[in-house]
Amino acid sequence: MARRHQSSDAEDLLDFGDLLQPSEAAEPILGKGVRGALLEWLEEIWAEAELIAANLKPRKRAIFDGKPGTGKTTLAHHLSARLGLPMLVVRPERLIDSFVGSTGRNIGDLFDMVAKTGPVLMFMDEFDAVAIKRKAANHGAEEERNSWVNTLLQRIEQYDGYLIAATNFASHVDPAIWRRFDVHITLELPGHFERERILERYLKPWGLPKQPLRLLADSMETASPALMRQFVEALKRNLIIGPKVGWDLRRDQTIDRIVAGIQPHPEFGKPRLWSRGAADAAIAAMPWPLPKADEIDETAAPPSAPADTVVPFPAKASG
Repeated sequence: MARRHQSSDAEDLLDFGDLLQPSEAAEPILGKGVRGALLEWLEEIWAEAELIAANLKPRKRAIFDGKPGTGKTTLAHHLSARLGLPMLVVRPERLIDSFVGSTGRNIGDLFDMVAKTGPVLMFMDEFDAVAIKRKAANHGAEEERNSWVNTLLQRIEQYDGYLIAATNFASHVDPAIWRRFDVHITLELPGHFERERILERYLKPWGLPKQPLRLLADSMETASPALMRQFVEALKRNLIIGPKVGWDLRRDQTIDRIVAGIQPHPEFGKPRLWSRGAADAAIAAMPWPLPKADEIDETAAPPSAPADTVVPFPAKASG
């Protein structure tokens, strides 16, 4: 079914995506290069008056590219929060339509609606699906695709607000559209320091002493932030739900169960932990049960409990 057109209500902005508020943003854990590029861009935005006085304008359009799960949406949301703007997350299925001419009209309606409803940061996810390279039109489908890409190109040129596009496939984006973006940031997989900080963040309210945390970060080399978050959140679910339903909560059995149920993206390869499971040295060094973050004593001797010790969770309270 084709989208409604010529809407007049600001609420219709939600037809095109989800609106994320600044208060919902999380601060990303970034490598030095990306952090520097982002801060440079923010300083430029905040110096708008000085730039205008010198016949310059701050850049307002950026493409974030990188493999899945590297934090493109989180980074864009953080930027929108730093600017004090809500972020409209537009996904391609909200725009691409099977009716001839509808996708181009949807793109036009999106930009018209954003201009009408006030300042937002527009975030176009999976951008390559909409901004796909134009080709010589040998049949109707290619002609239709070329037409909507032309519309997108024109609308981007005319748009004066903040626009961030994200793609896992930078090489698929039409070159003319790529050139219309002033900032290009590639998000790489996190290094060791960033992996420690990511694990530390998502483990809370639990935590790990420095040495076990370092070893776990080592075992997560080539893991994306999304994969690390999945692993840690699965671990916490086991600790919370396991006692209620009678799961085997011995350390090694818990780790092997989690690793078996979460797989890394094929493009990344398997981190060491996914090859060795509970036999990895990082798991042998992991205190069990996990301590709460505010109870960790870095001066204490490492625990000597065997790996098959059952976690002493309290019994479920009776009715």
